[in-house]
Amino acid sequence: MKPTGLWASFNCAIEGILWTARTQRHLRYHLLVAVAVLVAALLFRVSSLEFILLVFGMVLVFFAELLNTAIEVVVDMISPEYHPMARRAKDVAAGAVLMACIGAAVMGYLALSNYFFPLEGEGVPLLARPPGNLAVVSVLVVTILVVLIKTRSPQGSPLHGGMPSGHAAFSFSVATSAIMSGAGYLLSLLVLAMAVMLSQSRVFLKIHSFIEVLVGALIGVVTTALLYLFFS
Repeated sequence: MKPTGLWASFNCAIEGILWTARTQRHLRYHLLVAVAVLVAALLFRVSSLEFILLVFGMVLVFFAELLNTAIEVVVDMISPEYHPMARRAKDVAAGAVLMACIGAAVMGYLALSNYFFPLEGEGVPLLARPPGNLAVVSVLVVTILVVLIKTRSPQGSPLHGGMPSGHAAFSFSVATSAIMSGAGYLLSLLVLAMAVMLSQSRVFLKIHSFIEVLVGALIGVVTTALLYLFFS
């Protein structure tokens, strides 16, 4: 039944939020993370702009999680039996939540990174160049490129097989950032060794072929190196 007034509509909205928090453990995790972020904001005495970023990121994730739950409920009601299109609807809704979480993580990094790492430049922290921004941008660009290439690959699934290896691309992007940012020989060597071992494990477990891992590693190295050469 349609709510009869403003107060009834408000109660329905609250009931929806409470029901989602009661039945969806992911929302409960998001709420716990939000509490930790708010406490950190008080601890570091963040600026108004930084606080706006943090709150916007949290609201974005909550909105996506609530919308995802609503879509799942409607799909289950319409299609109680398994149907491939019902699965696609749920996957896309879950993808919206994942995108919101990634965006919130980037906004949280922009708001709080200056309290953990030294500033690059002068001025208001949020208006200064965020430390490590090239490494973060490189990983995001590499990830987007891998997703775009995987859409053209008929084989494998997002996290299991297919051209190219996303794990190799990600790990070698991080290793390249460590090397080109001057992290030191020992740390760079350790990160590079971890990237090689991670990539080798994908071949050993027969999740990817050697060519898929090699292409992923090249995407990570070349993309990150170019970004550092042009924007460092």
